[in-house]
Amino acid sequence: MLKTIDKGALRACLGHGPAWAMGCMSGTSLDGVDAALVETDGDVITRFGPTTFHPYSDAERNILRRALGKWQYAPEVPAAADIVETVHRAAITELMQNDPAPVLLGFHGQTFAHDPQGQGTHQAGDGQALAQSVGLPVVWDFRSADVKLGGEGAPLAPFFHHACARFIKADAPLVFLNLGGVGNVTWVDPSRRAPDAAGACLAFDTGPANAPMDDLMQKRRGKSHDEGGRLALSGATKTEVVDLFLGHRYFHRMPPKSLDRNDFPDLSAMVEDLSDADALRTLTACAAAAVARGMEHCPTPPARVLVTGGGRRNAALMAELRARLPMPVEDIDTTGLDGDMLEAQAFAYLAVRVARGLTTSAPTTTGVAAAVGGGIVSIPTED
Repeated sequence: MLKTIDKGALRACLGHGPAWAMGCMSGTSLDGVDAALVETDGDVITRFGPTTFHPYSDAERNILRRALGKWQYAPEVPAAADIVETVHRAAITELMQNDPAPVLLGFHGQTFAHDPQGQGTHQAGDGQALAQSVGLPVVWDFRSADVKLGGEGAPLAPFFHHACARFIKADAPLVFLNLGGVGNVTWVDPSRRAPDAAGACLAFDTGPANAPMDDLMQKRRGKSHDEGGRLALSGATKTEVVDLFLGHRYFHRMPPKSLDRNDFPDLSAMVEDLSDADALRTLTACAAAAVARGMEHCPTPPARVLVTGGGRRNAALMAELRARLPMPVEDIDTTGLDGDMLEAQAFAYLAVRVARGLTTSAPTTTGVAAAVGGGIVSIPTED
């Protein structure tokens, strides 16, 4: 049996200093589950701990794909949610064997549908059941409170990015660019002490990133992705497609704004008649062009762009970004941060913020009416 714990009681359990928390993330690329440990007081990052990655099998990924775009009660969802919980449980159990031991778990779940101005947002995975099975308090359902208060519910990593900028001692505004299935940016001014302070952060989704390329590779070649962007590098960009893509109404909206993985359904059809290499290179150009368009919204030009997520390993995509952006574009790993684990680490950090009653999103990160702290906290109890 499980119950929701009073957040004041949990704050008392955590104490006043830094605590070790574990965060888990399964992104829109559907590659697998990242899990990572972070020591933090919910404000300052003290240390980063061990990490692990558990990939989905091809069969599991196919089941997850069938649930994309589906809401809670769709018949495709239970089997997909079971996979999400099973693979998360395996990753968590493995990481709990290491020192240090976490006292709290941040569980994002798997986003299957996201329509903040309509039906809401749907992340599959039962945090209460997970708490019972792993024996830790679990913070989950991070996005719903933000959406209920008029926010986009995404992106949620910006407050963590602000802490990362302070951790690496950045001394000028910079951008964190996450290239997963969907791209998103966080513009950060590290001179602002709190992430919800005026002028500290601006965040929004830029547009499709890896998802259209991965879907094309799966459909045409039966592979999960274009390894290293090698096939895309051999192709040529069809600029007419890029120009048409940039005419989408999304690019005329002011941030904050967010996307579902399937919000550009016509993009695949726009490259349908191209060769595999040309189609991939064109989709790569679209992703980079969307980022360049989004950078126009930054309050001041960033000193550099730090790229995180799987897209930073795509040489064609990185080349497109460097050709389209006037500032240095760097793999975030060069700063000592882990570009593969940043989102999992973000939910460890956010879990501590939720447990301590701190905010997790603000008007300039999700468009919510006022800074808000989301998340449900569940604890295991004996039957």
